[in-house]
Parts: sequence; structure tokens; C-alpha cells
Amino acid sequence: MPACVLMPLVWLALLLAAPATAFGVPVSALTYALGSIICHQRPERSFDLFAAQMPVCARCVGLYAGAAAGAFMALVAGLRPGSSPFSEQRRRTGRWRAALLAAAVPTAATWAVEAIGMAAPSNLVRAIAALPLGAAVAWLVVDAARGSETVISGTHQRVTLT
Repeated sequence: MPACVLMPLVWLALLLAAPATAFGVPVSALTYALGSIICHQRPERSFDLFAAQMPVCARCVGLYAGAAAGAFMALVAGLRPGSSPFSEQRRRTGRWRAALLAAAVPTAATWAVEAIGMAAPSNLVRAIAALPLGAAVAWLVVDAARGSETVISGTHQRVTLT
């Protein structure tokens, strides 16, 4: 299994396990410390699991759960240049950009609604809205890691991630 698929699955497992083992387990402390680097960890915007706050906020949980699902789906789908729905070289960049933009809309919408003070989405809504963006980004990373042709800034380049 490629590292780009394994990493989001392991990170999600660590996030889910950390609250259960929050007291006195070094891996849990490391997960919370890493979470503090990448997330605000505001209690009112975080899920509680096993009577402890998760290491990242609800939106981040949605992003990482989406990434784990997207990476796994991309692996199972066996995306290759000939089988990817985005494989036509001329349209590949445009389709990925459109897919990423569409996947970002729910997250951006919940953020905007909250930023302008129109409503305060629940943690569940924040997490669900972030799922498509996490999945789309992970799918793109797995596709790139498989050495498929990716168009970057209008030029064709071979992208290899290990």
C-alpha cells in the first residue's frame, strides 16, 4: 500500500484513538501536540470522544476522514492515466481544478456563513462539509503518486511522490 494512502488512514486512526488513551499514553500526547500545530483546537468547535476533546476541530476531522476515504477509494479504483475520469491530457487540469473547486464549496460555504455572522454551523455540519474537500485532495495526491501525468501551471510534468 503506497504511503500516500497509508498516511491519512493512520492519522485518522490516531485522531480517533487519542481521546480514548488521552491519559498517560505518549502516542496520544504526540497526536495532541501535532494537532495543536495544524489546528486551533477550540473546545466549542471540537468533538468530544470518550469524554475527551479530539486533537483537532470538527472541520479538520472532516478533512482527514475525507482524505482517508478519498485515498482508499483512489487506491481501490486503480486510477491510471487510461482509467481516470480525469485522464484526457488536454482537460486533465481543468477537470481536477473544477473537482477541487466543487469539493471546496461546502467547506467555504460553512466558513462564510459563520464569518459573516449569519449562522453558527454545528460541529457535525462543519465535519460533513469538509469531507468532499479532503477526499478530492487525497484522490489527487494518490493519482499523482502513481506517476500519472499531471498538468502544472499549463505545462505537462511527471509528478512522482514517494
